[in-house]
Parts: sequence; C-alpha cells; structure tokens
Amino acid sequence: MAAHYELKAAAHEQFMFNLKAANGEVILTSELYKTKEAALNGIESVKTNSPHDEQFERKESTSGKPYFVLKARNHETIGKSEMYNSTGARDNGIESVKKNGPVATLHDITG
Repeated sequence: MAAHYELKAAAHEQFMFNLKAANGEVILTSELYKTKEAALNGIESVKTNSPHDEQFERKESTSGKPYFVLKARNHETIGKSEMYNSTGARDNGIESVKKNGPVATLHDITG
C-alpha cells in the first residue's frame, strides 16, 4: 500500500489523522481538530510544510527519547512523531515524512 493519510474520528466529536508510510507504520500523528474540515486543512498543511527541514523541531522527551514535531509556518504544531530509540531513527522518521507527506493519498475512515 502507498503512503497515506488516515483521517478518523476521535473522542468528543473531534477528528485527527495519521500519516502512514507504505509499510503501514505511523510516521506522524496530528493534533485534534474540532471539525473534519479543519483536519483536512491540517493534512494540506502537512503536504505544504513537510518538504521543508526548517519546519521540523527535533526534540527529546523527559525520559530522553528523541522525537520530532512538524510545525506550520505560523509556528503552530501540525503533528508529532512517536518516541524513537535513537536520534538516527528520529532523523529517518523526518526523512520519511519529507518524502511521503507531499504525495500521500487520503483514506477517510470517519464513516
């Protein structure tokens, strides 16, 4: 299966999406959105911002695990990664989002 955005319903009548690589692994998880339209706009923001390295913040959790955050040009968080075991794995995750974000298709499972 090709890389895709999985748009789904979340708790309290909200929406969110995951960007999944071709192997099905989640490489970016969105924030929660109050409307489906806002979540779709979030996907468009990932497509626009993911090719640009300066939009990624490389971080470390309080437990020392590396992860990243993708931000829009207005500095708002669009999504974040899982926790990785190494900075190399995190950097590979960023490269995957850069590669897949702009071209991933949409799978809407909101029902």
